[in-house]
Amino acid sequence: MKQLLTLFLGIILGISCWGKDLTSRLGVGYTNQFTTSLPAITARYYPNDQLGFSAALGVDTEKNASKFGFLAKLYRVIFQEENMNFFMGAGAGILSMENQGQNSSGFELGGFIGGEYFFTGLSSLGFSFEAGVGIVSISDGVRFRTTGQSPLNAGIIFYF
Repeated sequence: MKQLLTLFLGIILGISCWGKDLTSRLGVGYTNQFTTSLPAITARYYPNDQLGFSAALGVDTEKNASKFGFLAKLYRVIFQEENMNFFMGAGAGILSMENQGQNSSGFELGGFIGGEYFFTGLSSLGFSFEAGVGIVSISDGVRFRTTGQSPLNAGIIFYF
């Protein structure tokens, strides 16, 4: 199955890629993984080749529609394929949204699986995709949801 996925992504992308050992590497980039559309600055760190952490901070001070979010995630690399790193993990965060002067705040919890791939010539730039399930509890209600995030939402991270 993993060979089929690798072949599929190789055909779709048309570019050769490889997995990456990210031990002791700090990455900075962006994600857009909150319940509401809120782009965030994200930092990701791998203390070893199988465990990673990330923190994302998103802020929008639009008048009568401001938003704030902080999301922390834990990643566990399941296996490294020749072309990418596959992982699973969990995340938790806080979210605050203003709508016409009314503020709603709460939390998000979720579990996910996904992958991060690296293009030839861009070995420090990782493109992620994720899918999973989550629960969002905001002061105006509770919501269960499935998630599916492309690299434009799951994130593009530059590793130092």
